[in-house]
Amino acid sequence: MTRINEIVADSAESTPKEEASSRECALIAARAACSKKATDIMIQDVRELVSVTDYFVIATAANNRQVAAIIDAIEEAERKEGGVKPLHTEGTNDGIWALLDYGSFVVHVFQPEARDFYQLEELWNEAPIIDLSLEDGFADAQYSDRIAALLTR
Repeated sequence: MTRINEIVADSAESTPKEEASSRECALIAARAACSKKATDIMIQDVRELVSVTDYFVIATAANNRQVAAIIDAIEEAERKEGGVKPLHTEGTNDGIWALLDYGSFVVHVFQPEARDFYQLEELWNEAPIIDLSLEDGFADAQYSDRIAALLTR
């Protein structure tokens, strides 16, 4: 393959053909987090409870470097696979928490102490949770006792 053909092929692979659905994008984010060893990954379907977004993706990272790595992996996967970029990003300077707002879904990545303190998943405890065990790419997902109990309700 000539160099120009390689460039065209690379460009075609990195440019999605169309934007994925909000559910598909939430799953892309969760898979990217799982690929960076995030734990307690869950997706809440909040469409019936809030009007500003469809899904919350919540994950736990062991430290500030892992928070950053997970956020970077999610942004890249969403751009390549979902065809979307965040509308807004937030986070603490010390890397305890980070947020990616894509409009139709919002991603939160917390360190354990912050996740336990805020218990964001409890605010929307009536929201259905997508069973990631039924989805591809989550065979290695790990859950704390608290989050595992939420997943079985």
